[in-house]
Amino acid sequence: MSQSQDELQSKLGVDTPINDSLFEAKEESPLAVLPEKHFKDYISISVFCLFVAFGGFVFGFDTGTISGFVNMSDFTTRFGQLNADGTYYLSDVRTGLLVSIFNVGCAVGGIFLCKIADVYGRRMGLMFSMVIYVVGIIIQISSTTKWYQYFIGRLIAGLAVGTVSVVSPLFISEVAPKQLRGTLVCCFQLCITLGIFLGYCTTYGTKSYSDSRQWRIPLGLCFAWALFLVAGMLNMPESPRYLVEKSRIEEARKSIARSNKVNEEDPAVYTEVQLIQAGIDREALAGKASWGELITGKPKILRRVIMGIMLQSLQQLTGDNYFFYYGTTIFQAVGLQDSFQTSIILGIVNFASTFVGIYAIERMGRRLCLLTGSACMFVCFIIYSLIGTQHLYKDGFSNDPSNTYKPSGDAMIFITCLYIFFFASTWAGGVYCIISESYPLRIRSKAMSVATAANWMWGFLISFFTPFITSAIHFYYGFVFTGCLLFSFFYVYFFVVETKGLSLEEVDILYASGTLPWKSSGWVPPSVEDMAKNTFESKPTDEHV
Repeated sequence: MSQSQDELQSKLGVDTPINDSLFEAKEESPLAVLPEKHFKDYISISVFCLFVAFGGFVFGFDTGTISGFVNMSDFTTRFGQLNADGTYYLSDVRTGLLVSIFNVGCAVGGIFLCKIADVYGRRMGLMFSMVIYVVGIIIQISSTTKWYQYFIGRLIAGLAVGTVSVVSPLFISEVAPKQLRGTLVCCFQLCITLGIFLGYCTTYGTKSYSDSRQWRIPLGLCFAWALFLVAGMLNMPESPRYLVEKSRIEEARKSIARSNKVNEEDPAVYTEVQLIQAGIDREALAGKASWGELITGKPKILRRVIMGIMLQSLQQLTGDNYFFYYGTTIFQAVGLQDSFQTSIILGIVNFASTFVGIYAIERMGRRLCLLTGSACMFVCFIIYSLIGTQHLYKDGFSNDPSNTYKPSGDAMIFITCLYIFFFASTWAGGVYCIISESYPLRIRSKAMSVATAANWMWGFLISFFTPFITSAIHFYYGFVFTGCLLFSFFYVYFFVVETKGLSLEEVDILYASGTLPWKSSGWVPPSVEDMAKNTFESKPTDEHV
């Protein structure tokens, strides 16, 4: 056995026939693989992954509450500006800043603070982010009349949520059994929708107060969400890929065995550890991963990074946050007396539809889900925009509810619900799923943070400029999202590969094979023996060490 093989076995700390078969790939001694089991055998790891996915709830709850806060009387009085008639209002600039600064914090946190998960582990990264989140909530809830104090609090809370938005899907994808990985990653989106729905419900319940309880009670609940996430992390198994990278092999075996409901001494566990280690060793040959490697890395890392940025950007440009951030304001414009109630309806549709998405993404595959979603949302936005611009107002645009045709307003609400159904069941979870599956361990956190930052920055632009744009062109704004949806269909078809059912190592092989995206659904990965043989052949020889 060569020196490099001896070093790897020494690093693994094991001496079993599995080691020899990994390097020699003997046909008469096929490598053991982790068995597929009944769903009930994965209940425990699924529950753990749901705790990780709860980070999405924290983000969703903010989205659901801020849309109500900006329309609450006490919030407007404290942080708004005085009108000539003695009433208070939030200007378009101040509204845009208060809503959108959260996205800026998320972008910064997603790029820089997520490194904590690489250094100290995924569990510690999530727990640390909740400490930052609590600090941000304290600053917000203690604000009295200074809007910029509330602004700073939202920025700090955004830093935490940005970290969570990168680490949670990454953590789930590294811990979950591969046959459940897509479903469990999509639970992150499910928790976002649950948070949005409960945020709407909370603001609906507190809007009847006449004092600061209108918005301070929803903010106070955020402390409970942070504690819940931290408590869930206490018993969560750490990512085996992180543990192997840190040479904590025994812990990695325990994590894999626990996740897949097998014994620690199962040969398949050793095989899995060794394949992970071999992949890490290959990546380590080039030295420490740098940001430049997102451009120069192989196989086709730049293409994958661009794909991640595009998908995360297009997820925002589908127009979902146009409704989620400003839903209450939008439905006031179509003549509703209590727009808070309609926001709750949107929240229910959003949450329920995500269950459809969890099923569809595993059944239909990632590509078909995104293509279907783009086509259906495109149709919805065309109808919505045409009604809003041509058939809603009786005598030109005005904020007077009596100037709108009720049937047209009702039709727009129905189309909005239909749009939310298609978004939640396709693009909402599908993008997180694809992004979490597309990068090798060496650059995964960096690539995911860049892609997620693109999402947050587009979220900032949309949430900040929407008040100005809607004031200027009203429902013609919908045609902008219509064009983006048309573009998204063709982008997915020509540039996004199918990753359904593939291990994270097999995704690398898919990209290296040069398979065209529209043919990737039929791609079959090599056997474990072939992967082991290729791994050994790609390792450095003695003269290269």
